[in-house]
Amino acid sequence: MDTTRLADALHHHTDALAKAAAGADPDARVPTCPDWPLRVLVGHVGQAHRWSASIVRSGPSPVPDPFDADPGDPAGWSGWLHAGAADLVDAVSTSDGPVWTFFGPGPATFWLRRMLNDTIVHHADAAGREFSVSPDLAEDAITDWLELLAHPVTQTLKPDVAELRGTGQTLRIVPDDAEGWHLTRTPDGIEWTRGTASADATLAGPLTDLLLVFTRRRPADDVTITGDRGLIDHWLAHSAA
Repeated sequence: MDTTRLADALHHHTDALAKAAAGADPDARVPTCPDWPLRVLVGHVGQAHRWSASIVRSGPSPVPDPFDADPGDPAGWSGWLHAGAADLVDAVSTSDGPVWTFFGPGPATFWLRRMLNDTIVHHADAAGREFSVSPDLAEDAITDWLELLAHPVTQTLKPDVAELRGTGQTLRIVPDDAEGWHLTRTPDGIEWTRGTASADATLAGPLTDLLLVFTRRRPADDVTITGDRGLIDHWLAHSAA
């Protein structure tokens, strides 16, 4: 996915999140992030965009605490969110070399893609059942999350992911309108490929529903499950986005 598509999508989902939050109680708990009031959800997104922009320009810095973010008065949330997204897009578009990522030096677009997919999920948090996302973005968000879960460094960043190691158990994700994903739990971690080979357990359904189940924004029963339900439940319990 090229930089222009990523940037346009970041602006779109940032705007959609701002509209979903407009007029809502800033202290209301977000059902899919129950430890966070809406103010913290909004603050986290704008904070993450700015933090990523600073990494692209200046190198790594500690991961900020979402509860330290200050999005200001709710009346100004939309402008504040848009400014953070614009800052990240500007940083990426003017970058002239590899930048720091969790997994070693990489292109600046790593942060644009990662923050887009984070924003998409948090747009879903704010919008609830009114959420929508285009199929190409939903597909890439699932792929992005699998890439993160499968990387060995992720087990050090998110120790719970180590619980996804296994002895060859397999899952597959089968969208209605795209190529699927085949996952294998190995003793060293997760391996995955595109495709729909047979597996011990299967999640099937529309891409958006699969994305939201996969990121634990909707219950697993919102899609069609076949095979070993315990395997799916264990996966979802240890792969929080």
